[in-house]
Amino acid sequence: MLRLGALLSGLVFSTWVGAASFEARIVQADGAPLADAVLSLSGGPAAAGSRKATAIMDQRAQKYLPHVLAVATGTSVSFPNNDNIRHQVYSFSPAKRFELRLYEGTPSQPELFDKPGVVVLGCNIHDWMLGYIYVTEDPWFAVSDEQGRVRFDQLPAGHYQVSLWHPRSADAHVQQTGKLDMTTTDMTQRYTLTVETTADDAVQEPATSPFSEAFKKAAGEAAQ
Repeated sequence: MLRLGALLSGLVFSTWVGAASFEARIVQADGAPLADAVLSLSGGPAAAGSRKATAIMDQRAQKYLPHVLAVATGTSVSFPNNDNIRHQVYSFSPAKRFELRLYEGTPSQPELFDKPGVVVLGCNIHDWMLGYIYVTEDPWFAVSDEQGRVRFDQLPAGHYQVSLWHPRSADAHVQQTGKLDMTTTDMTQRYTLTVETTADDAVQEPATSPFSEAFKKAAGEAAQ
């Protein structure tokens, strides 16, 4: 029993000393921080990162919140409507085709996202509403905040391939941005992502629906 306890203690200690924090800072070509960018890491040790079996894509003030949601393949997503008006959520994206007919409150059943890819969300009633769900098989992933930051605590040491995606990326394609050689020392890395600067697709109500254009960009995206 004493030997087993010592072995387990050694394993825990080895796991702790074999990982460190990694922070990425994602900026646009002009150096401005880029929010809503998905950074994912493939490769590395066999142990997977933290994955949630469920996630939430909210609807408030006639917007999808968050604007970009990143989930692991096999995640079920709930779509609560916290507005005082009804919404009708739909997607024609190859990674997930579905429709939630006009409703208030929260649908009784979440939607399962079991294929990797980019899912563009629209609302049949409010054409300007636009949201994205990024479904990935990579074990480590996160969405950048308003300062363009992504942080992974206790990322195991190893060799990773870094991928970046943003709704305004060229043709909405995932961009491979090189390798990360993670050590047992905390690291910070800066990444520049070229995005279209034509319009903000999340805030203003346009004269026509942005869904069709966003869908065209994402529909050709190959599964990771």
